[in-house]
Amino acid sequence: MINQHAAVPGGEPGPHHDGSPLYVGTQTPAAGDRVPLRVRVPRSAGVDAVYLRVVEDAEPRYVRATGSGHVDGEDWYTAEVTVHNPVTQYRVLLDRGPAGYTWLNGSGEYSREVADRHDFRLTTYDPGPDWGPDSIVYQIFPDRFARSGAERAVPDWAVSAGWDDPVIHRGPDTPHQFYGGDLDGITEHLDHITGLGATAIYLTPIFPARSNHRYNATSFDCVDPLLGGDEALARLSTAAHARGLHVIGDFTTNHSGDDHAWFRAARAGGPEREFYYFDERGDYVSWMDHPTLPKFNLESTQLRDRLFGRDDSVVARWLRPPYDLDGWRIDVANMTGRYGPFDHGHDVARELRGTLDAVRPGSALLAEHCHDFSTDLIGDGWQGAMNYAGFTRPVWSWLTAAENGLGFLGMPQRIPRRGGGDTIATMRDFLASTPWKVALRHWNLLASHDTPRFRTVTRDPVAVHLGVGLQMTYPGAPMIFAGEELGFEALDGEHARTPMPWARPQDWDQAALTGFRELIALRRAHPALRTGGLRWVIGTDDAIGYLRETADERLLVVVARAPWAGAVLPGRLAAQAPQTLYGEVALQASERALIVPGDGPGVGVWRLA
Repeated sequence: MINQHAAVPGGEPGPHHDGSPLYVGTQTPAAGDRVPLRVRVPRSAGVDAVYLRVVEDAEPRYVRATGSGHVDGEDWYTAEVTVHNPVTQYRVLLDRGPAGYTWLNGSGEYSREVADRHDFRLTTYDPGPDWGPDSIVYQIFPDRFARSGAERAVPDWAVSAGWDDPVIHRGPDTPHQFYGGDLDGITEHLDHITGLGATAIYLTPIFPARSNHRYNATSFDCVDPLLGGDEALARLSTAAHARGLHVIGDFTTNHSGDDHAWFRAARAGGPEREFYYFDERGDYVSWMDHPTLPKFNLESTQLRDRLFGRDDSVVARWLRPPYDLDGWRIDVANMTGRYGPFDHGHDVARELRGTLDAVRPGSALLAEHCHDFSTDLIGDGWQGAMNYAGFTRPVWSWLTAAENGLGFLGMPQRIPRRGGGDTIATMRDFLASTPWKVALRHWNLLASHDTPRFRTVTRDPVAVHLGVGLQMTYPGAPMIFAGEELGFEALDGEHARTPMPWARPQDWDQAALTGFRELIALRRAHPALRTGGLRWVIGTDDAIGYLRETADERLLVVVARAPWAGAVLPGRLAAQAPQTLYGEVALQASERALIVPGDGPGVGVWRLA
């Protein structure tokens, strides 16, 4: 049975299609447009005819593709598909004559019947700004990034800490340890961020709160004075934009703090009572049973107007001058608007998106979503998600130390160590689960303020470098949590929120910093690594490899976690002498074969065309 979920040791790539411009003639069509779709089929595949199975009004129909070219042992087929619905699903039927037929969808080729969940998708929805897929996002936890030197009184809720004091990551003082980083401190260190190669800053919450993480906001009307207030945000935004950096905020549309002005008014019986879930006893619903985080009831249209309406809402205000945020990351977006029989998740995402598009066209809207986001991200609301499911989890599983004692992102199990076949299968599944232009806008992360540091997961600086190699060459925007580039280690998310050691450059891992800079520069230099199509060509336990392709370039990426047997690929994949773009290994190329040596561990990137 053909099943390209399985690992391939290297050899003839099979028939291929994806949502990139190499295969889809119009990325954002309008209703009624006819879109040319191309399929690549090796002549050795034994395919007699190619059809597209297109779903219109929930009923499939078949469009025969016609031959449209023969290049280097491959046949190209093209069919025009009419965009009849806002989301037009399709897959490829490959007629193999007496052998029957196979299906090709986003997760691979199958000689059995398959469900529609991994079909390709054309959508009429605007995918969001072009700078999204081109971004290198740098995440900052403001309390721990940098102090500006401004004198501010320590708040009554806080446990004051010196900048070099160890992080309290367990016990009741964990959310109260206060280091005093502020927004002007970030502004003073923008050169580090641009020197790394980042193009966007993502700030965790900046509103007032009685905690260091600020996810339990007491108000959305101002920037926390402890961070420098509204003026400091305006200064940071102006300075960042002058350096070509976008600035993205973090907002909780799912809950407020229990001492938020709205919640206090709600408990007193004011009109804000409809903003939250109360029962007849006066008890309220909180996020994940944390009583300090009462959950918003988005049945309330007044609440929606205040949170993300187009006039004077929270979301709209901070997108406008002088603050000029370039978008929002929405905390626990998967739970927003959802409780028991109520499900306003899709409505909320669409309304948020409508406000961003109206108030600040070209701004970004990202969802925090740690699980299967496929039903929430069709492109009409969220532009993308934090890609824990389709990137973090499989990469952790492939590169984890065999025994690191760490839990697996909230699961009651330890992180498993898996081979390349399972890793590829997971990554393919999730890449196929959303439209291509949505997948390009996911944030691919190795760690965040909610996870252990990646070096603690792997226990190996070399393995960290391999993860960064994947992060910088895979579809989706890389997201780096501040400190990863310096070699930080931490056991959990709270522990990971370690202050940046600006005064101790001797503690920086210079090799790690150099690796980040080089791989970021590589990504920024090659459009194929940002928006090109993806074909998997190597999959063994210890090595995985793929092609990233545009009409102008073809790059081969191979990441090996250990020495492996190597692979032989078709020589026709190299239209020129292979050029080594990254790594120290040279490819051996002839008309008949492209030999990939089994060196490892390491990251290799070569230009083939």
